[in-house]
Amino acid sequence: MHNFRRRIYRSPGELMCDVHAILADRQLLRTTMRGGLDPAFRERLMLVVTGVNGCRYCSYAHARQALAEGLSEEEIERLGRRTFEGSPSDEIPALFYAQHWAETDGHPDRAARVSVERAYGEEHLARIEVILRMIRVGNLLGNTWDFVLHRLTFGRLGGTGKTS
Repeated sequence: MHNFRRRIYRSPGELMCDVHAILADRQLLRTTMRGGLDPAFRERLMLVVTGVNGCRYCSYAHARQALAEGLSEEEIERLGRRTFEGSPSDEIPALFYAQHWAETDGHPDRAARVSVERAYGEEHLARIEVILRMIRVGNLLGNTWDFVLHRLTFGRLGGTGKTS
């Protein structure tokens, strides 16, 4: 439908590529979720990607989790708009990278990736990227579900929220 503007999975193959990448990195994901990244930082990354992808389900869930991790309502709102003022200065390069990563559907420019790797190191970048991939899957599955609802109900359900 022409007025559904959130990012969705365009093919089962695209979803399978993301799922395969997560399964290949499942040990890294497990250790990352169990303390490999600061939980507040992890939520900031997820909110930025969700802001790009526009998933209403993830936006709600991660805003609640971010509050639990100590982020203010103002910072959460700014992150959803991809404005990083007030975020910890040492996290801002990663937040810009998360935005770029999401905008390029997980295919960032090599120069951007190298820059972030220099700033954080290879292992930390791997942890950041596994989180970005995980939230992308959640975002795009939620949006794909909304797209199906939108189509089946001739636009009455599923929302027409758009992303920029």
